[in-house]
Amino acid sequence: MALTIGTKAPDFKLYDTDRKERTLAEFLSKKTVLAFYPGAFTGACTKELCAFRDAMANFNNMNAQIVGISVDSPFANKAFSDVNKLTFPLLSDYTREVSKKYGGVYENFADIIGYSAAKRAVFVLDKDGIVKYPWVTDNPGVEPPYEEINKVLTTF
Repeated sequence: MALTIGTKAPDFKLYDTDRKERTLAEFLSKKTVLAFYPGAFTGACTKELCAFRDAMANFNNMNAQIVGISVDSPFANKAFSDVNKLTFPLLSDYTREVSKKYGGVYENFADIIGYSAAKRAVFVLDKDGIVKYPWVTDNPGVEPPYEEINKVLTTF
């Protein structure tokens, strides 16, 4: 079940691309955009995360940050980040526990029986970890509505 506006986002402990454990709480000094993506090196995920990368100046001006989360390993996320020159953290939810608490998972992803991936989802959080904007799609090929995300970030 996805989170809704006004709910407190669950804290988490996930590994980043340097295999350092990170928590949601440590990101909450700014407005935080959690971007869940199904898989590194896939077409829509590459487009989405590169779009966020290219908009970093805009996010910085709004005192906001991006945090990407996928079920990929820290090693795959590191390679993905390096190849695409991403300037924000990517976290590994290899157990899928965090993805299930937020937007859910796609079961049998890419027609691979038994393989699940994080649903493409975006959650905008305020400094208290309260959800200001949730977006989850059942279609992994659909990119998030970037203009809506920017609009929400300007309202608080």
